[in-house]
Amino acid sequence: MSHRPSRRDAICEAALDLAAEGGNHAVTHQAIDKRLGLAKGSTSYYFRTREALVTAAVRRLTDRSRSAFLAVYTDAVPPTLDSAAELIGGQLEHLTTVRRRDVLARYALAVDAAADAELRVAIASCLFSVEKATTLMDALGAADAEVTAYDLISLLEGLLFDAVYGARSVLGESARARGIRLRSTVHTWLVCLVPVRAVDRRGHGLSERLVQHGE
Repeated sequence: MSHRPSRRDAICEAALDLAAEGGNHAVTHQAIDKRLGLAKGSTSYYFRTREALVTAAVRRLTDRSRSAFLAVYTDAVPPTLDSAAELIGGQLEHLTTVRRRDVLARYALAVDAAADAELRVAIASCLFSVEKATTLMDALGAADAEVTAYDLISLLEGLLFDAVYGARSVLGESARARGIRLRSTVHTWLVCLVPVRAVDRRGHGLSERLVQHGE
């Protein structure tokens, strides 16, 4: 069975490549035709407008993120603070290394979302899922899982931007050191977001948190 991507998928991937390399203005029908070696007008046959093209590319990012998360997440076993930090930190590390192109493309295409409400929603949710975060925070015992999920994602958005463009992006640390730091930072946030008693009721992570708080 062939695993060759469809023409639509190939076009979306090319759009993401161009956005990551040259910003949102680099994403044009003509540029994609040239990059893929297609006859002039081929991209516009599949996506008539640039808005349709950008939206499809962002949806491609969403599908990629969903697959990456589901590949490592299972709800069969209730998570602990440690396992949740490992999961989230691992996803962040993946975004800053293997999926760095996707992150750069997302930031570039965010400019297009300024005047497009539908695209803004797609951009906002293409890397982090409120639904998945809510499920995770509920499993950890957060009092208001949805609110806590939004808080967590806001923190993760800031950490991701910092790792790619901010002060931490110029630290020159190794991939291993970055991964350890990301997991440690996420664990610290989870300790603050999930009450100790909630974790106690679930029977997970209490002893570690008591030690951290000196209790």
